[in-house]
Amino acid sequence: MSDRFRVQSGTELMRFLEAQLKGWSRSTIKQRLKSGCVTVNGQSVTRHNHPLNPGDSVNVEASPGQVSASRPRLEILYEDRDLIAINKPAGLLSVASPKDKEPHALGILRDQLSRRNKPVKLWPVHRIDRATSGVLLFATSREVREAVMKGWETSEKTYLAIVEGTPKPGGGTINQPLRLDPVLYQMHVGQHPDAKRAVTHFTTERSGTARTLLRVELETGRQHQIRAHLAWLGHAVVGDPRYGHEGARMGLHALRLGVKKPGTEKTLLIESPPPAEFMALLN
Repeated sequence: MSDRFRVQSGTELMRFLEAQLKGWSRSTIKQRLKSGCVTVNGQSVTRHNHPLNPGDSVNVEASPGQVSASRPRLEILYEDRDLIAINKPAGLLSVASPKDKEPHALGILRDQLSRRNKPVKLWPVHRIDRATSGVLLFATSREVREAVMKGWETSEKTYLAIVEGTPKPGGGTINQPLRLDPVLYQMHVGQHPDAKRAVTHFTTERSGTARTLLRVELETGRQHQIRAHLAWLGHAVVGDPRYGHEGARMGLHALRLGVKKPGTEKTLLIESPPPAEFMALLN
């Protein structure tokens, strides 16, 4: 069984659910949200402050057991009819790999949002490395994806990186071109006829005994840019087997993404706080 409601006036999801589900405790409603039991206009929503508009349809499954436990689910940070952002966990591919048939964020999110008679199509706006956690953005149409990509060079791309050692000075700009080695599948740093412009800005957020937490701003968005640039600087990202040394997990997290909303002049800012296991790498 499930309960279906129609929104009469603009509000936030949690406030709406508390008003409609009389007798339900706040913790029970939060659990339904966390378990993926709540959909808005047919799409699963887990954020308690998700905005609701008049006419929206909200469906609440009677119990978490009605949601298949065998199907993985992703945390949705933001969603509207054009764009959906998730919090990608470390270890999950962004999109399908031509070599492997492993689960990937695009496929999982597509399954998560689709309904029996209403499959969902998604286009990745960008990718982040398998070992990197954080904000990953998808578009609901090819046209929206292309519109966002037109302004990608000027979009805000902020990461947190935990690196070996202590950079001195504690901040600066790395302006070194990058070239992909197709055999080694890693970036070479420095001037070359095939190298492309790459600019990385970094500042120190916190220092540990042997490692440092950096805030990194990308002016460009080349593949492996942060990892290659910081290794070139002499301070490889912790747990990076390609440019440094292997570890339990890689110390790279996509903290914030700011893009211009297609068809408007508004900038959409999406954030994902770093997980506890990421911050534990600092010590």
